[in-house]
This record gives sequence, C-alpha cells and structure tokens, in this order.
Amino acid sequence: MLLELHIRNFAIIQDLRLQFHPGLNVLTGETGAGKSIIVDALGLLLGDRALTEWVRAGAERAEIEATFRLFSPQEKQGGPTATSNGAQPPEEELARELLDLLAREGLDDPDQPHLLTLGREVRLSGRNIARVNGRAVSLQLLSEIANRLVDIHGQGEHLSLLRPRSHVHLLDRYGGLLPLRRRLAEKVQELRSVQGELQRLRQDARTVAQRLDMLAFQVEEIRSAALEPGEEEALEAERRRLGNAEALLQLAQAAQAILEQGAGEAPGAIDLVSDAVGRLERLARIDPTMAAAANLGQGLLEQLQELARELQDYGEGLEFNPTRLVEVEERLELIHNLKRKYGDSIPEIIAFGEQAQAELEELGNWEARTEELEAQEEALLRAIGQLAGELSQRRQQAGETMARQVEAELAELRMAHARFQVAISQREDPSGAYLPDGRRVAFDRTGADRVAFTISANPGEPLKPLAKVASGGETSRLMLALKGVLAQADATPTLIFDEIDQGIGGRVGAVVGEKLWRLTGQGSQPDAARHQVICITHLPQLAAFGDQHLSVRKRTFQEGEQVRTGTQVRPLEGEERVAELMQMLGATSDAGRRSVEEMLAEVARVKGEGRSAIEERLKD
Repeated sequence: MLLELHIRNFAIIQDLRLQFHPGLNVLTGETGAGKSIIVDALGLLLGDRALTEWVRAGAERAEIEATFRLFSPQEKQGGPTATSNGAQPPEEELARELLDLLAREGLDDPDQPHLLTLGREVRLSGRNIARVNGRAVSLQLLSEIANRLVDIHGQGEHLSLLRPRSHVHLLDRYGGLLPLRRRLAEKVQELRSVQGELQRLRQDARTVAQRLDMLAFQVEEIRSAALEPGEEEALEAERRRLGNAEALLQLAQAAQAILEQGAGEAPGAIDLVSDAVGRLERLARIDPTMAAAANLGQGLLEQLQELARELQDYGEGLEFNPTRLVEVEERLELIHNLKRKYGDSIPEIIAFGEQAQAELEELGNWEARTEELEAQEEALLRAIGQLAGELSQRRQQAGETMARQVEAELAELRMAHARFQVAISQREDPSGAYLPDGRRVAFDRTGADRVAFTISANPGEPLKPLAKVASGGETSRLMLALKGVLAQADATPTLIFDEIDQGIGGRVGAVVGEKLWRLTGQGSQPDAARHQVICITHLPQLAAFGDQHLSVRKRTFQEGEQVRTGTQVRPLEGEERVAELMQMLGATSDAGRRSVEEMLAEVARVKGEGRSAIEERLKD
C-alpha cells in the first residue's frame, strides 16, 4: 500500500507531501490543477523516461519519493495466512517475494522491514538517480519493484493486465490452478536436468574418442606418479640436506668437538660443566640450600651429553650420495610438471585424477547411459504432456467463466456490446511434449498454453489483444472490469485510475464508484485481494464513494520578486466535502445540497449493507 508520496520541484509542484489511506482515495479539482502531474510523478518511479523539462523552473533537480507498506509488523509476527482454498493471499505472497528480492540485492531494512521507500531524482544535467530504501540502484531494478506495487490505469504504459506474459499467471490464480502448474513445473525441471546431461553425452564419436584418450592419459600419468600428500615438502628438505651434506657434516663435527674435546688446550664444554657440577654437589653437601642449583647443573650436564650424541648420530647419518640427489631432483621436477597441468598442490592433482577417472568411467559407458537418459526424456515428455493437457482443459473452463464475468462487468459499465475472450493456443513442436490427443507442442514451466486476453469493444469489431484497445476511458473501464473479476488473483496492491470517468454519465459513474470501492476488498468475499485504489475523477457520483477525498488546487505565491504557481492538496471532510461535491455537480443551490446529501447517504447505505444497492436500482 502507498503510504506517502513526496514530490519536490516537479513541473509546477514546489513541495508536496501526500498521505494516502487504505481503501478508495479520490482526487478532485479543476483541469490543470496538477492531478495528472501527481500521476506523472509516480510514473517516473515505474520507469518512465525522465525529461529535464519536468524540473521546476529555477530548480536544479526534481525529486520523487514514495513510501509503501508491505505488511504490518503484526502480520510479520503472525506468519502467513491462507485463503479458503489453502493458498497464500496474493498480497502476502507479493510482500514476501519483494522481501526476498530486497535481501538478495542488499536493499532490505532490518529496522523497518514492513516499509519500502522508492525514489527517483531528475537533474537538469540529464543525470538520473534511482533509489530503493535510500540506496542507489539501476533504473531497471527500481522499475521492476515499482511495477509490482502500482498499476496506473488510463495512460497505458504501466498496465500489468496489458502485458500478455502476465495473463497465464492471472488465469491460473483465478482458476485455482497453481498447485497443478507447480507439479508440471517440477517435471519440466527434471526434464531439463536430463536433457542437460544428454547434451553433454550426445557428441560425435570422434570427439568422445579424443576425450577418452586424453582422460586415459591424464589418469595414467597421475596414477603412475603415485603421489603422496606432504611428499613435496619432504623431498625439498631432503634435497637441501643432500646438496649441503659436506658443510652440514663439518658444522656438526665442529659443534660436537667443542662439547667433548674443546678448542686448543681448553677442555670441552662437557668437561667444564662436569667439573662445575662436582663443585656444586660439594657445595650442596655443606649448604643444603644449594641442592637445587646442584640439580640444575646436573640436568644441564645431561642435556649437553645428549646434544653431543645427537650431533654424532646426525653426522653419521649424513651421506654424500649424488645418485640420490639426482633422484630427488627428478621426482621434484615430475611433481612440478604435474602441478603445472593439473593443480597447484599434490591434493589438487590427486583430486583432478579422481575427477578424470569418474568422467572416464562415465564416457566409457556413454552409449548405455545415453539410451537410459533418452528413455527418461521420453517418459518425462509424456508425463509433462499429460499434465499440460489437463492444465489446458481446466484453463479453457476457467477462461470461459472469466469471460462471462468480465462481459457482465462491462455491460454494467456501459460497454454492453463488448466481447471478451481468453484466447488459449499451443505451438506445435516435433520435439515437444506429447498432449493426450497425440500432438507434440512446445512448453515451458507454465505448460503448453499461450494465454492472451482479447477484447472487442464495439459491435462488428474483431477480438484484439488488450494492448491494442482504444485508450482513455474505454481502456480504464475495461481494466476496472478485469480488476473486479480478477480481484482475488491480482497481487498488485495499489491501483491508480486516471480520469476513468471519461465518456460516462452520472448513473454509470455511481456504478464505477462502487466497483472501485469494492476493489479495496470492502463488502467482498473474505478471499478477495485488498487493493488500495487512487482515482482522479470529475464525477461527484464516483467521488462520493471515496474513503478519503483529496482536493487538488492551483495556488499562486510570492517567491522572491516573482509570482509563482503551485499545486496544493487538502483532505476534505464534512462540510468542505459537501461543498466540493456540489461544485462538481454544478449545483450550488439548496436543491444541489440535498442532492449531494442524498448521494452521500446512498453511498453510506451501500457501504453499510455490503451489497450492490446501486446495481439493483439500475436493474429496475
């Protein structure tokens, strides 16, 4: 739901902050006051082209920011609800899809997860900045999010119902066909996996043979090397010892000599320490407090003796072995060559060999595996065709019911001669799924059907896609009829109708007003989607149904030495609203007041009774 719209320096609007309520919001005012400019500002959030002409004279940039409520904090805590048929309500499903999208893009706001802010900035320099929750994003992402939150009816650019790709989803929601479609989508996903593996295997024999030879060579080269983890490090250490054996022996012997023999006439370190230990022991016998020092000296003597033995063993273990050095060098060179081809370490080389062995075994049995996968592919194509055929049949039934309901809605909106049809077709494909009637057709995760809503607005005219119908009030009334029928299926939370009353009179205006009000979910079945509706109108009969009435006025004000024109919006209640409706009715007399009061009383009765009193009166 759109909570607030803030517009700054856009066209004639200097600084305007609008709060919208749940239910039906109506905007009224004279032509040129700025009502459609408000819709144009919202259009920028939906991806409309930004023109520098939109920037208010004297300003450097125009800014539009809209705040939406995805759900209340209570709804978040309470978890998802469900409709009577067990499905998640469209508005809740949409909110959770958007939350997932925001989280993936790093645009979520953990402090206020139920609020979403969209913004766009247009600068005179031509630069545009799009924002989601205050963070700069691409215009494509902003448009993707905004178009799932708002439909603008009347101009044609943002009508989700005019996008043919959305028709199959709306029809399936309307007919309660989503569970069946999910089953089909699972089979399609399974088929894509099988076909992906088949594509890898279906290579020509020469390519397979070449691959087999290469894999066999790689596996044998790695296997014959018999590598061990940690081997390279041990070989490097051994190479260092072999290459420096003479120097190492000299150092070890010299150190051992200092410990045991001494240097020149000086005794060895062990003898000196032994003499010192003897003196410490005699000292301790006289003064027991020195016993610890004597023990420390004895331990030091033993360590020196152990060190001398280790040096002797080390020296005896050293060898001058040029043959072994060559072997180590060759082994290291082999490891380096394997690393250059198969990985940066011995574990990576071993893993590469294991993968090559697995692929070798797979390709070695590729003919049998190909036959097995082809059988699976055939079975899945028949299973998908069976489900697609059932889904198509049920879509035909749902489409016929929808068409009757839409035509009935159009008749009440003074389009009695309009014809509506849900066109369902398939495209034959020799490699497609097998329908129950034996035909093979193209398909995707939604099934084998191409669904399109078509309309003939006037007698004798052929049925055409919705996108090709006339613009203006006729299109808006068609959208209203469709929205009414698809209210339960359509998840778009905010619907904006720009001058939907074009070409209709007061009596039908009352019907339109009631229908717009019922799109908000008030007075409807429990499962109906709850839309927020914003409507720009010149008809008092329609405006009377508003849950919030906003008056748009043009005003002049002094800005420096200039007199400027701007737009002002005020909520109307009580006497102010009566006066506005009287002015719209063109009757400012006492009789006009009584007409407005009677109109408001009738609207209150319709809302209170929850049934279509106006439609009943029209039937009479």
